[in-house]
Amino acid sequence: MPNIKSAKKRVKVIATKTLRNQMIKTNIKTCIKNFEAYVSEADKANAAEALKLVVKKLDQAVAKGIMHKNTASRKKSQLAIKLAKIA
Repeated sequence: MPNIKSAKKRVKVIATKTLRNQMIKTNIKTCIKNFEAYVSEADKANAAEALKLVVKKLDQAVAKGIMHKNTASRKKSQLAIKLAKIA
């Protein structure tokens, strides 16, 4: 446990930021699962809308420093390929 006042504050701040990061990551995973569900049903219109939402959430995570830009780019690419495979 920290003894210095500033170190105690850092522990609190880090806990708050960790919680925020977990919430954002969980939201992204949920959006991706919704997209995957539309893809499995071959519902191209809803899948396209879900992909737009996923891309937005990924870009926001990159902007906030929660996710690396290459990781987000790779995920967006993989999902776009899945969307393109729907007949």
